Amino acid sequence: MFERRIPEWLRHAPAPSVRGFATLAAFEAITRGMLISVFPVAMYTALQDAALISSIYFAIGIVSLVVGLLVPFLIRFIPRRWMYALGATSFVIGSLLAVVGTAEMLVLALVLNSIATVTTFVCFNAYVLDYIARIELGKCETLRMFYSALGWTLGPVLGVTLWTWWQPAPFLISACSAAIMLGAFGFMRMGNGKLISRARRTPPNPVAFLGRFFAQPRLIAGWLFAVIRSCGWWAYVVYLPIFAVESGLGDQLGGILLSITNASLFLSPFMLRWMQARSIRYTVRVGFLACTILFSTAGLVAFAPPLTVVMLFAASLFLILLDISAGLPFLMAVKPSERTEMSAIYSSYRDVSGILTPGIAWLVLLVSPISGIFAATGVACAIAWGIAGRLHPRLGGARLMQPDAG
Repeated sequence: MFERRIPEWLRHAPAPSVRGFATLAAFEAITRGMLISVFPVAMYTALQDAALISSIYFAIGIVSLVVGLLVPFLIRFIPRRWMYALGATSFVIGSLLAVVGTAEMLVLALVLNSIATVTTFVCFNAYVLDYIARIELGKCETLRMFYSALGWTLGPVLGVTLWTWWQPAPFLISACSAAIMLGAFGFMRMGNGKLISRARRTPPNPVAFLGRFFAQPRLIAGWLFAVIRSCGWWAYVVYLPIFAVESGLGDQLGGILLSITNASLFLSPFMLRWMQARSIRYTVRVGFLACTILFSTAGLVAFAPPLTVVMLFAASLFLILLDISAGLPFLMAVKPSERTEMSAIYSSYRDVSGILTPGIAWLVLLVSPISGIFAATGVACAIAWGIAGRLHPRLGGARLMQPDAG
């Protein structure tokens, strides 16, 4: 008899690498980038009410926040690999539901898309903290953004262009990309992550880790940076297209500008070198200061819509700089024994910003035009700039990036 040998790569999958995580991020960028500019325009076309759209986003943000905080609890019963797979499958189902095109199906699709985003994000970050050395986190974030650049660059403009040609088209492409992302995840075979130590008791629920979170100022600061940075993206991605439609600038302008902005992701390796030549604190402060000035100016010059658009576009370039740098204070402070739980808390920044931005926008729209949302974003960035001044001056240096005891 001939002995059948199982190939080594099937018996022992290689440890996931920085490049592998970047590949997953690339497919997620296509999945989400294709629809990011389509959803606001499609919703506005169906509902014709910016305040109502804000309230819908507000409610979806609450749902997404609850789901994100529950992910570590659910992982006690559902393996992490299956949780990630469920998230990716939700992308597929949501995109297929949006093909129907009715307002109800669009809202349901947006709910599933948001749940999928937060679920895969929690699992993705937990895997990164499992397999990527802390000294490599900056490289991982940069390569992730570099690989994502094409999806985020072509996706928004291609999405709105295809939507005007045949409305189901961008949703079908997004569904296919999510399916490929799920296949790539299966090929990487990351399992359920690394086991730090055998548990002696039942893991606490995610809410129990809030005390640990609030006891660590670096975690709080890093989370606030992520929330405020995400609020800036909300203002740019959701409310700029609506502002453009209301100002008579066309329903494709938002997608076109977002694609041009995202082309700057190809510059992320150079931004990383610029940051490394200075410090994380300096980079974060420069990013938030520029956003403060540009968003505030955009709100004040709304009488000239093209000038407002220029200011918002310039602000988006500094948001990319913050995408590279502003998440690092949190990631560098996480203890190994708290990876999954703190990943869930960190991922809540998307949902908190998804609650705060449309909630504040709804209040702003009661007393001012949509340009007031941009001015409010500038105020938030000013607060982040002040907080960033309390970061350690040499945060990001080799010595400071050694793992904490945990």
